[in-house]
Amino acid sequence: MKGDFASLAALQQKAPASAALRNHGGGHYNHALFWVNLESASTSSEPSADLAAAIEDKFGSMEGLKEAFSKVALGRFGSGWAWLGVTPQGSLQVTSTANQDNPLMEGLEYKFEKMVPILGLDLWEHAYYLKYQNRRADYVAAFWNVVNWKKARFRGLPCKSWDWGPHCVVP
Repeated sequence: MKGDFASLAALQQKAPASAALRNHGGGHYNHALFWVNLESASTSSEPSADLAAAIEDKFGSMEGLKEAFSKVALGRFGSGWAWLGVTPQGSLQVTSTANQDNPLMEGLEYKFEKMVPILGLDLWEHAYYLKYQNRRADYVAAFWNVVNWKKARFRGLPCKSWDWGPHCVVP
């Protein structure tokens, strides 16, 4: 492994075969993506035109995306992650994974949408308890105030071909 984000993403496919790789490698990938996609609420940006169009096409509006994302986030019992990403068919989708799993992993023992993630939200209690206590819904709603859409745009939506790398190129 070269130590770059694309190599780390490729490694995720094999993670379920090893508990250590699944937990530690998944945790590292998930948190690396999480932190880079956050910015101060005072500088929060808007989705690029391409991403906004893809959001409108799939979810009807930004509010539709927020509702779908909140549904999967609040439907995750216990610890895990909520994701917005690009499916193998090239469309946007939301999903949720347990613990330190992510939608790049192969062979997970539960249902989830396979995708290249562009946004991930940490649903572990440690991520929100100090400010939100047990109010996960408030935490999920506040996430949209600090999304760094410039970084989501960097990952290039919509993808036209399936690539396990964390970046597809805008045509």
